[in-house]
Amino acid sequence: PVLLALAAIWTYFGLAVPLWEYWGDADAESFRFIFLSPRNIYNLFMQSAVIATLAVGITVVLLLGDIDLSAAATAGVCAALLGVLVLAGVPSPIACLIVMAVGIIMGTAQGLLVAYIGIPSFVVTLAGLLGFQGLMQKILPTGNLNVGDPFIRGFARVLLPDALGWALAITCIVVFAWLNLRKQTQRKARGLELDSNTAVWGQIAFFSVLMLATVTTLNAYRSVPLLIVLLMAITVVVGWVTTSTPYGRSIFSVGGNPESARRVGINVKRIRVSAFAIVGLMAAIGGIFGASRFGSVSYTAFAGGSLLLESIGAAVIGGTSLFGGRGSVWNAILGALVIGSLGNGLDLSGASAADKLMFSGAILLLAVAIDAVSRSGTSEG
Repeated sequence: PVLLALAAIWTYFGLAVPLWEYWGDADAESFRFIFLSPRNIYNLFMQSAVIATLAVGITVVLLLGDIDLSAAATAGVCAALLGVLVLAGVPSPIACLIVMAVGIIMGTAQGLLVAYIGIPSFVVTLAGLLGFQGLMQKILPTGNLNVGDPFIRGFARVLLPDALGWALAITCIVVFAWLNLRKQTQRKARGLELDSNTAVWGQIAFFSVLMLATVTTLNAYRSVPLLIVLLMAITVVVGWVTTSTPYGRSIFSVGGNPESARRVGINVKRIRVSAFAIVGLMAAIGGIFGASRFGSVSYTAFAGGSLLLESIGAAVIGGTSLFGGRGSVWNAILGALVIGSLGNGLDLSGASAADKLMFSGAILLLAVAIDAVSRSGTSEG
């Protein structure tokens, strides 16, 4: 579904809207495929990067059947702390490490309350959302802080040589194919139901085309930005951990049936705490990426805006079940592109902020409905 949604959105805004404008106005200047232009695709990827970073972390918690409503606020606190540390003279690399550690601590603290105290994750992270929003306002009394440090800004500004971009694209394709084929082999060894070869190779083929087309388009405008490379590298690591390690299998087991996981010796509480720690780390990285891209930290860009709902929406639209036990961090990236493409396309077509919210809500509701229907069909079967 996420691939179909992405294809439909790109077709609509990239082809249908320009054609309609052309037919409505004979002026040839209106016949411009702005949405699919290299410049706009570049901007689209950069706009979606922070959403995708948070969505990858949120996916890990959703796989357990939990949720983290404080991810965007955590990102905001970490971004604000980063700005304060850099202005105080702390070396930028050390400041980044500090805020990542802070993000892990914030996530771990919430995970402990969920796992060991037994408070529902919705309640814990809702309290965290409110508390972290207040903390960010304390750190940023004026609501905005400029971040002009070259190291921090470099994440979004540094561009790779074209040849290196191609090499990384091919590497990502090989790793993605290896992960998918390895997953099939592991499922076969454990006697589990296998995905069809058509589906597996179809995913690999689509990902390959997407990566090659992406690099071609980005190189046509400027080049592949370092920020996108870092995001892909992080996704590869998290994807490998969640699909090809005993820890990752434990996450899926706990999300599918916590009691059964406990009976086979999995430390369910520890898995839960670690998952929230991962979300905290990803939120901190998202805060760093956001500060780099915007060149500043503001309350509305993180804790007070739509970042949280967009990130959760990206994970769910990507096919991660809200009930746990099913999902993929790679699909969360595609979900972020769906959210980003929708907002970008509506902006280009002159839609209002209200229209953007309604369209995003409709797509999110559709994704959740598809998930609920598919689970209902599976349980009845």
